[in-house]
Amino acid sequence: MRKLIISTLTAAALLLLPQSAAQAAKEEVVLGLSQDRVAITATFDGSEILIFGAVKRETPIPSEDPLEVIVTVSGPAPAVMVRRKEKKLGIWVNVDSVLVDSAPAFYAVATSAPFDQVLTDTEDLRFRVSIERAIRSVGAAMHIRGAQSFADAVVRIREDNGLYSLRENTVAVDEQTLFRTAIEMPADLTEGDYQTRIFLTRGGEVVSSYETTIDVRKVGLERFLFSMSREQPFLYGLMALAIAIASGWGASAAFSLLRNR
Repeated sequence: MRKLIISTLTAAALLLLPQSAAQAAKEEVVLGLSQDRVAITATFDGSEILIFGAVKRETPIPSEDPLEVIVTVSGPAPAVMVRRKEKKLGIWVNVDSVLVDSAPAFYAVATSAPFDQVLTDTEDLRFRVSIERAIRSVGAAMHIRGAQSFADAVVRIREDNGLYSLRENTVAVDEQTLFRTAIEMPADLTEGDYQTRIFLTRGGEVVSSYETTIDVRKVGLERFLFSMSREQPFLYGLMALAIAIASGWGASAAFSLLRNR
């Protein structure tokens, strides 16, 4: 009996594993980036990252649902404290606050078709692709009403500032094999590793995914000043004071010269 059970389970496993393995290897992403590092300098006014790639296959192109591509670029995601103000006795005061556990400093989603056509709600919940899914809140106290509105406020403000965006129909897919898109990154980027994800979907289901990172760092004088402000704040303060005094003296001397002419 034991041998029969083991043989039956083994046969079932052999039936299931090759199928899932074959499905996983049916289509895979081969990715390329125009640049994997963004340098923030004094003249930095934004950057455009070209993301392109191909689909590797071991079998012919499936004839059922067309291949769709989703590309996401996500910046560092520190916790954000969101406060709600109300007017009391003519003064605006903080009345409620909610900790949003994870809110990317930058988040862009590019798709090859309308979002609701390329990904189902179930897959979106699983992979946290949409902007709303990328925001994670720890939860609010019981007495706070409309707790979801705090996370919605983060999305709304960052969308208005160009930090969050959904870019439908911006991924070009050629012959269900090659794809490309361009992600514009604003000037006020936060330093850190920007996670880049690519999803291949058919019928709204993810069939393959790929992840890489884009390194965003300050360089040159900006890096020197930033590091000094964090590592040697006393010297940074003295330098700032000296620059302010020199600037004031220089402006005063310039006005004196102009007045004497």
